[in-house]
Amino acid sequence: MKRLLRQSLFWHPGHPAWGAAMVAGFGCALPLLLGLFSGHPGFLWATVGAFQAAKANPLHRFGMLRMLLLIALGACSTGLGFWSATHPLISLGLFAFYGLLLAWLQRYGSEAGKLGIGLAICLCLGQGQYGIADFNNPYAIAMLFALGGLWVTLLAFGMRGMHGLRMWPYMPRLLSILRVLRRHARRTPIRQWRVHAVTYMLAAALGGIIVNLAELPRGYWLTLAVFTTLQMDLEKSLVRALQAGIGIFIAAAILIYLGHGLADPPLMVMILLPLVVLGRAFQANHYGLFVLQTTLLFLLLAETLAQDWNLPQIRLLNAAIGVSLALLITSLMHLLRVLLARRSRSKAQPIPTQRADDQTTSRP
Repeated sequence: MKRLLRQSLFWHPGHPAWGAAMVAGFGCALPLLLGLFSGHPGFLWATVGAFQAAKANPLHRFGMLRMLLLIALGACSTGLGFWSATHPLISLGLFAFYGLLLAWLQRYGSEAGKLGIGLAICLCLGQGQYGIADFNNPYAIAMLFALGGLWVTLLAFGMRGMHGLRMWPYMPRLLSILRVLRRHARRTPIRQWRVHAVTYMLAAALGGIIVNLAELPRGYWLTLAVFTTLQMDLEKSLVRALQAGIGIFIAAAILIYLGHGLADPPLMVMILLPLVVLGRAFQANHYGLFVLQTTLLFLLLAETLAQDWNLPQIRLLNAAIGVSLALLITSLMHLLRVLLARRSRSKAQPIPTQRADDQTTSRP
């Protein structure tokens, strides 16, 4: 038990990335302050886009390319999530597709999985924010998301210039990237990945359609709880799945209690900005901890300017439904995998021959 806990909570952030942390802090500070003073909900999406872009380190060789990729795909995911909030079947198919996309990206290593979880979070925020404010244009939301990300990109170019680096680094060779991705994909057996992908598709699709049909306010608490719980490597043990689900629910309850106790947007902004800087400076390399860290900061950004913290039970109920749904689907798929394994072992056993009986009967 202690060994499992140490492996789950192993923190390996590497060297602090203070340059990227300052870019993230200044990038999120401007739209947050503008939204605080103006009260316009559009600045929330610019803040989310700025934080999405700031996850890439501009000093790395492929940092700028990754930043632009995060901005473009994140803006599309946010706009699609907001657009699907009024269409149940589209929401069902879209969340199932993103569950499959996340499972497919995880085959190619943790960095590709980090890209996938970021896109899934943007989709959840886009769908869950529908109806909260009068700003209900998915194209404008995607554009504001991209503008926030481009503001961070401008800061990143300035930081590269201060370090004497090329404004745009040399592009990687496509064949080399494909060779590395193929090497990562071979580590996971295809049958195991198919069960993994079906689990993600079912859980994500059910979470998305529950939010849509029930018209849950702050529905991203449910869908984010589903995606976050699924990332805790639940397929190895049902006990580990239960522990991870309870831990995520307790973390959500603590976050809701703190938000309900503060319930003051200026104070939330003052607390959030240092957390963004520290979280980006000490960004976890471990995939599970990266998911928890990123989801927590995205939730704080989405709830910073919220005016309905007097209703904490809605958020708590959504988080409980999301965790329960992820645990239910994971448990069902785990039992199905165990039954299929037993059936295959029973078929693989050799059929006993009747040679000994024939020899005894043939004797005089």
